[in-house]
Amino acid sequence: MAIPISRLFLIPAVCSMLGSFSSAQEVPRTEYGHPDFQGTYTYRTLTPLNRPPELANKETLTVAEAKEWEAFENRRQNRDLIIDSVGGAGYPPGVISYNEFWYERGIETIEDRRTSLIYDPPDGKMPGRNEVGQTRAKQVAQRRRLSEGPEARTLADRCLMSGGAGPPMIPGAYNNNIQLVQTKDHIMIVNEMIHRARIIRLDSNHHTKQLKWDGDSIASWDGDDLLIHTQHFYYDQNSRGSSPSMTLTERFSWVNENTLEYDFTIEDPLTWDQPWSARVPIRRTDMPLYEYACHEGNHGLAGILAGWRRYEAMGMNGDGTEKN
Repeated sequence: MAIPISRLFLIPAVCSMLGSFSSAQEVPRTEYGHPDFQGTYTYRTLTPLNRPPELANKETLTVAEAKEWEAFENRRQNRDLIIDSVGGAGYPPGVISYNEFWYERGIETIEDRRTSLIYDPPDGKMPGRNEVGQTRAKQVAQRRRLSEGPEARTLADRCLMSGGAGPPMIPGAYNNNIQLVQTKDHIMIVNEMIHRARIIRLDSNHHTKQLKWDGDSIASWDGDDLLIHTQHFYYDQNSRGSSPSMTLTERFSWVNENTLEYDFTIEDPLTWDQPWSARVPIRRTDMPLYEYACHEGNHGLAGILAGWRRYEAMGMNGDGTEKN
């Protein structure tokens, strides 16, 4: 994992996600007549992508329940309260060797107190992978376990991409910040996580079948909503195990002057037998984006591969155990 520069600031409270611009409020527009979404935003939140098992039968929380769950989760995820020998890198989310100072996760649930960002399927959980998706996931995991080469390691290990930055964008432990820039013919989304820029043309058709890290994206306006359609993904490690055949539809909608609603739907028949959708508020902030210094690709990756090759040269398994 990379070490980001943490910002210690509070995001102003925003109006309910259930609200929208009233007839008396006029949507700000660019000089080209399009809704003006430009600015710097954060999409951090304590609400998880998938509904937690302990909340399996609750689509939303009451105000009191939300406060109780926030207190529980903020304590559970506090890295300064975790004993290294007991915890693990994957639970709670994040890297156990970082202390709490480096984290910038959300500390509150989203405004409507849903128990998951996923709203379709209705159980609030990503669908299980189909047989094709499971087979591919096992193959990817085996290559990664054996560290067969740099391509076998995760894209985060290689400092190329991060699942949280997307596409699609999913809140994570830190660097949940973006900047939106608009021109007459393009939309640019700069993600602070691993510092990448998606340059998206306003167009009705895809003009290339070239596979890309972020896929090939085109944008259009549906009234005052911004729609982005993306396909032709290069790799098979994106969006929780999807294949290069994945298609992604993203929608940005105004809620109020400080908040956008970000809604996305993923379809990939080579991974899931049904599409799934999630929704998260994106809130305006006056803080700048910071440079993302990702050192694993410069130092850690070489060490991982060198260690495995050394064990193999010694006739051992890559984890240091004796070969049978």
